[in-house]
Formats: sequence, structure tokens, C-alpha cells
Amino acid sequence: MTDIRFSLFNRGQNPVGDDMHARFLEACEQARLANTLGFDTLMKGSHYSAYPLLDFQQVPFMARIMAEAPDMRHCAGIVLLPLHKPLDVAETFANIDVMSGGKLIFGVGIGYREVEFQAFGTTTKDAAKRFEENLEAVKRLWTEEKVTMSGSHFELIDASCPVKPLQQPLPPIWVGANADKAIKRAARVADAWFVNPHNRLDTIERQMGVYKQALEDNGKPDLPEDFPMMREVFVAKSRDEAMRLAEPYLKAKYDAYHEWGQAKAMPKGDNDLGMMYEDLVKDRFLFGSPEEISEQIIDIIKRFGVNHFVFGVQYPGMPHSMVLDEMQLLAEEVFPAVRSGV
Repeated sequence: MTDIRFSLFNRGQNPVGDDMHARFLEACEQARLANTLGFDTLMKGSHYSAYPLLDFQQVPFMARIMAEAPDMRHCAGIVLLPLHKPLDVAETFANIDVMSGGKLIFGVGIGYREVEFQAFGTTTKDAAKRFEENLEAVKRLWTEEKVTMSGSHFELIDASCPVKPLQQPLPPIWVGANADKAIKRAARVADAWFVNPHNRLDTIERQMGVYKQALEDNGKPDLPEDFPMMREVFVAKSRDEAMRLAEPYLKAKYDAYHEWGQAKAMPKGDNDLGMMYEDLVKDRFLFGSPEEISEQIIDIIKRFGVNHFVFGVQYPGMPHSMVLDEMQLLAEEVFPAVRSGV
């Protein structure tokens, strides 16, 4: 049986005007079920000023939800690193690693929304530099007793992160990346490129060549031992039924992403999230019966060497019962079929 991991993206995104306390209680139930069903990791993303969506903030959500899923790993997927100061990030996520029993995956990325950058006193043009400075500083704070380091937006003078991560020397670091230059950066500075859910599979096929070459250029001849990809998933009796049931919820989510400018971070030729729903889904998301989704996942494993799938199964406005049903189908029918098929 091949070691393939399956994880859950517990988004926490909901429509404006929703009852967020009720939605949080549902998220807790989803986390408990994921823990019972044997999902590997629970992931939470991060956005600010998220209108027209309501979105639980990453750090308080992760700190609370880990109590509901004690057997799972917990992924910050992703921390928008250029928005923050490294000492704050280092201390916060070291605490999360300790509190979770050494189960943190530190997912980081640059981001793309000018409204977020400006709110934190910076702009997208400084994002790459700030990202690299912050990541270097966080790594040093996690591994050194005292750190002296000058950055473009911070000054560390004998700074310390007294509570170190439980995982030594570092928690796993994933870099979420859409564009080729960001994928090259991931190969250089992180344990793994976290393959995004937005790009089509033909785009990812081309980008795998970029990633493999960048790994080789940085003295890393092999793909990561834990190589993650995120995909949007909807399980139903057939692909047509999955398309129909998912449309009002998934379309609302990607309409918001289109308004936010997500496409600006995507590669040329695959940078339009405002297209018709049928075209958006094509070669991008995993839709269909358990058998069809299993076949699609096995194809991805064979094409790309990915061995860790993070599934988005909850979309804004989607009934809680539908999310639970999908999770059950994935764990009971898709996971075993994939593991026995590769």
C-alpha cells in the first residue's frame, strides 16, 4: 500500500450576514470527523478584508481547532508572510507547534491583494524581498538563541524566540506558489512547493519541469518526501450531479477570488478565474463519483509524483450536512481506492 496522505482544508469562509458562531461549531464538528476518519492534516488559510466573505482568522482558529483534532497535523496554509514582522510570526507559530504536540506545518506565501498589503503598511512591489527576509529571520529565531539581523522593515538586536518549536530543527515549511518565479523560490527556501488549487493540470505539468530544474539547481535531486497539492473536490453520484450541486457555492467563492485579483498571481495562459463555470472547473477541480475522483487522483499521482492531497470540500453557503457527507465518502471510498490503485 503506497503512503498517500489526505488532508482537509477547513476554510471557515462564509457569506456575509451568516451566523459565524454556528459556522464555527460546524467547523469543530468537521475537525472531529476528520480526526475520526483518519485525515492526516487540518489546514487553515489566511485573508484579511475578505468581503464579500466572512473568514475566521488563521491563528485563533488554529489555536482553538487543534483541540478538536488531536491526532492530526495542523497546517497554516498559508501565512501571508510579507504582511508581518518575523519575531511575531516566529513566536506565534512556535507556540502553536508546542501546543499541538509538534504537529505544525508552516505554510507560507507572498499574497497578491493590494488591499491587504496597504493595510499592513507595504505594497506588492516589496513583497518578494520582505518574504525572503522574514522567512530567513523566522528560521534563525527558531534555531538560534539570539539573533541580530537587519531587514528592510525590521531590526533584530539580540532578539530571541524563547519558546522554540517542538519539531527540531524546524517544522516542515511549505511555500504556496502560482507563478514560475515563486515556484523556483519554493525549491530554494522550503521543504516543498505547495501546489495550488487554481492552476489547470496542464499548467502544473509544465511547472513541474520548472520545479524539478530548480530543485536540481539547489542541490536537491529528488521531489519532496511529503509533496502536497491542493484541489477543490466535490463528490456525488456522477460528475454531472457534482457539477450541479457544487455550482452555487463554488462559483460564489471563485467570483470573490476573481474580484480580489487572484488571477494576477497566476501564470500567463491560465489566469482567468472569471470564465464560465463549466470552463473554470475543467482540468482544474476534482468532480464526480467516488470512482471518478479516485481515477483522477491516481492520474495526478502518476503524472506529478504528488503524494499529499489537501482537499477543499466546504464552500461559502454550503450546507454543513453536505460537507460531512463528502468527507465520509472521501474517507470510506476514495482513500482506499487510491491507495490500492497506485
